[in-house]
Amino acid sequence: MNNTALSIRNKLFDYIRVADNKKLNAIYNLLEDEIEQTNEWGKDKQTIKELGNRFQALENGADKGYTISELQKSIEKLHIKKYGK
Repeated sequence: MNNTALSIRNKLFDYIRVADNKKLNAIYNLLEDEIEQTNEWGKDKQTIKELGNRFQALENGADKGYTISELQKSIEKLHIKKYGK
């Protein structure tokens, strides 16, 4: 059975919606560290500093960045390279 990330995500959402408290607590305890890390990224001073540096580089022209169109073309190229479509 080949599950895509979206398919797995939807199955988990459906399961969590109807799971009893015992099962919810078990799932949360299993994933707690990862969940907390995901929720805490905005409190990491190093991450915030790096985002600030990157924003300043874009603002002052040191980094040209990418347009949405350029990103879409890059994604399409990678998709074609990987899947041939």
